[in-house]
Amino acid sequence: GPGAGGDLPFFGSVLRRADCVRRCEEPRLGAVSRHRAAEEVRADFQRRVPYSYLQRAYIQLNKLEEAANAAHTFFMANPEHMEIQQDLENYKTTSGKVSLIDREARQHMEDYSAGVRHYDKEEYELAIEFLERALKGYYSEDEDCQIMCEGPQRFEEHEYLDYKAGLYEAIADHYMQVLACKHNCVRELATRSGRISPIENFLPLHYDYLQFAYYRVGDYVKALECAKSYLLFHPDDEDVLENAGYYEGLLEGAVDPATIKPRKEAKTLLRRHKLESHLLQVAAAGLGYAYTEPNYWNRYGARQDEHSVPSSISSEPEDGPRLSLTKKPMPKPDRELKEGGPLLYSDVKFVYNSQQLNGTQRVLLDNVISEEQCRELHRVASGIMLAGDGYRGKTSPHTPNERFEGATVLKALKYGYEGRVPLKSARLFYDISEKARRIVESYFLLNSTLYFSYTHLVCRTALSGQQERRNDLSHPIHADNCLLDPEANECWKEPPAYTFRDYSALLYMNADFEGGEFIFTEMDAKTVTASIKPKCGRMISFSSGGENPHGVKAVTKGQRCAVALWFTLDPLYRELERIQADEVIAMLDQEHLGPSEMNINPKDEL
Repeated sequence: GPGAGGDLPFFGSVLRRADCVRRCEEPRLGAVSRHRAAEEVRADFQRRVPYSYLQRAYIQLNKLEEAANAAHTFFMANPEHMEIQQDLENYKTTSGKVSLIDREARQHMEDYSAGVRHYDKEEYELAIEFLERALKGYYSEDEDCQIMCEGPQRFEEHEYLDYKAGLYEAIADHYMQVLACKHNCVRELATRSGRISPIENFLPLHYDYLQFAYYRVGDYVKALECAKSYLLFHPDDEDVLENAGYYEGLLEGAVDPATIKPRKEAKTLLRRHKLESHLLQVAAAGLGYAYTEPNYWNRYGARQDEHSVPSSISSEPEDGPRLSLTKKPMPKPDRELKEGGPLLYSDVKFVYNSQQLNGTQRVLLDNVISEEQCRELHRVASGIMLAGDGYRGKTSPHTPNERFEGATVLKALKYGYEGRVPLKSARLFYDISEKARRIVESYFLLNSTLYFSYTHLVCRTALSGQQERRNDLSHPIHADNCLLDPEANECWKEPPAYTFRDYSALLYMNADFEGGEFIFTEMDAKTVTASIKPKCGRMISFSSGGENPHGVKAVTKGQRCAVALWFTLDPLYRELERIQADEVIAMLDQEHLGPSEMNINPKDEL
């Protein structure tokens, strides 16, 4: 209150609470440790690195079940880790263990995923049971998250002991740290363990699934309650507004729809979240506190089921609700998607477009290079490839049943200059990769330059004596610019994925091998949507995101060779070796072939 000593009641309340917390904490948890784990240690635990060591330890103790669960727990946070993926396949084969346990699973996430699976199977009673349990767990976890934020905070801009601010500045600074942590609980609870990116629209989606599930089991009161709860987050969602109106019509004469309110816990959380946001923005404006308001409830975080908007119900149904059926919604693209541009070269033959390949931003072409060019390129490959080149020296990076060999454009030109392969043949590798780039840029009607981000000539060879009873892939299902997470039906655009890649292409050189088909799948990494048999001159190109999960079936006999190309629209991520190769080509064109002018370092290779 105003006047001298008016703030004493407030500080008296603060002191009493601090005393209560301390008397409660120390007897139950012990004295607060002065030790703080290093950031590297925290990062390792966040990525579940200890489980990788645990797996090896359990193997040494011959405890295969515990080893499998440890491997699975590590893999859930590191889906790009190919060796662990292969280990898991081996566990399933050798021990017959199919059901694996994630030791770090968050129960509200597990219940949510189970609810969605039952919803997709139209098992609405079970979907409701799991989704309601997920909501209960979410709000319980939210309460814990809020409490944990009241612990010690790190002051990022200064050392606490040297801090010279006055009383109210110090209180405001510390409280803003606490408040930002509490405000971030929305992100924390929507992020799977080991991941960085949250599931978009996570909390509202619970109510969106539930409103339709309750309708399908005939509980219109609950359906309307959940629809109104969802509309708290997205009041302008036309589909759910239409649903709510339909539910009100079903209840007319039996229950007054106005008496059915959104759920109290949803209203409370949203009101608190908005107030937190307001205070943080006030601090940012008036106190110089660095803050940007995120939005984790974007409506493009849509439900991943077989309906364009499963909640969309016709207002004039013939026999109840009518759903508009379409393909599963795909990840939101970063830009407007187009295709069907000119192929630029008269000999290139169009085969299939995206629709015919059951996907988005896909094209299959033939005759990109001739039979003679395939043979010449294969001869170049035989002379310059090294086992493990392009795979950090690993000769079998994706499967122990095949040997991988590769080479880059710059390496080919270097070998051509040294006379180890014909210079004309080395230049062919450069020229056809540029031809592929121009075709991709033109066909997908890109309004900016497409740059090389990596160019790799790669052959994979089936190893004799290791092909019987193979159940693995030559290259596991993945996406090129994000980490595919089939269980979450997500593709996380974060490191170590090559997030800057925008388009990919594979130009095949031969067909005289067995297996090795290129496949596209749904995001579940299981449902094949298209299968392509390689042959000389055939090229498949596609956008590099989660809309195009793909892999390669096992090569069981012979050698499969291709030129793998990845492109970016961001010049910042241009391939360094390509820039060097461009300079070499420019000098060759001017017939300046002196070693000093070529500026090729013999060690310039991956």
